[in-house]
Amino acid sequence: MLSPVLLMIFGFILLGAGAEIMVTSSSKLALRLGVTPLIVGLTVVAFGTSSPELAVSIKAAASDSSALALGNVIGSNIANIGLILGLTAIIYPIKIEKQLVRKQIPLLIFASILMGFLLIDDQLDYSDGLILVCGLLAYLVYNYKQAGLEFDAEELEFHKKENTREGGAITLNAILVVIGIILLVFGSQVFVDNAVTIARLAGISEAVVGLTLVAVGTSVPELATSLIAAWRKQADIAIGNVIGSNMFNILCVLGITALLAPVLGDQFTLLDFAIMGLFSLILLPLAWTGLKLSRMEGLFLLSGYAVYLAFISQQG
Repeated sequence: MLSPVLLMIFGFILLGAGAEIMVTSSSKLALRLGVTPLIVGLTVVAFGTSSPELAVSIKAAASDSSALALGNVIGSNIANIGLILGLTAIIYPIKIEKQLVRKQIPLLIFASILMGFLLIDDQLDYSDGLILVCGLLAYLVYNYKQAGLEFDAEELEFHKKENTREGGAITLNAILVVIGIILLVFGSQVFVDNAVTIARLAGISEAVVGLTLVAVGTSVPELATSLIAAWRKQADIAIGNVIGSNMFNILCVLGITALLAPVLGDQFTLLDFAIMGLFSLILLPLAWTGLKLSRMEGLFLLSGYAVYLAFISQQG
């Protein structure tokens, strides 16, 4: 038992280092390129922290276990909002920019509904994967065009001042972002593999391990990145990371996996999809009130996630 514990701690250290490097470098890169940290969080950081979900899902598809890919996305998206945003808001209340409420969160709700619609026949086939990947490309183009355009006068003035600060060399910070992503992916793999080993040695059932540790484990990079961002008061990167990661999980992870092999959904019930959609839906009014996620709202999200875990454990 000692070896898996030590390796899990090592994985956690790599996660912390990767998150610190990514948050710091992403923030400097955003300032240097003249875009807001929110856009970087929604795209570059979100894609990087979604890499474990993508790796797990592709591996599952290659092993004829594509249902694992779907379960991973459902569980990760719920964890990203309930666990990660909940904890992040408790540490440091998150200021919400208007375009998140007006555009990004509604887009996430729409993507969740689209995912459910495509799974009416209990599978995502090649054509469904093509639709999702095209949606991903449209999402990236949209964010590129929206960079710096969706802010009111006060926000524009704020970001104008931010962009005048020294941001560091673009190439250096881009390299550091990649290094941060590599540390996050490798650290999360070490952390998850050994956490699963410990759980099995402790006698926890395979079902509970799959529904909790695998889903939460692949969300560990998002957790590490968001907590570090909150600690450094980079709330834009924290919430952008979560919203963007959920979008990437649906459009990129499931899209690419479905292009490789059919993703079967017959092992899941309508309730599984409803819970994922409900967490996204609840986030909209919470973000709308005062354009901020308060500590009490963070506690509400975290409590909701605890209830979900208790429900899953009972099912397992």
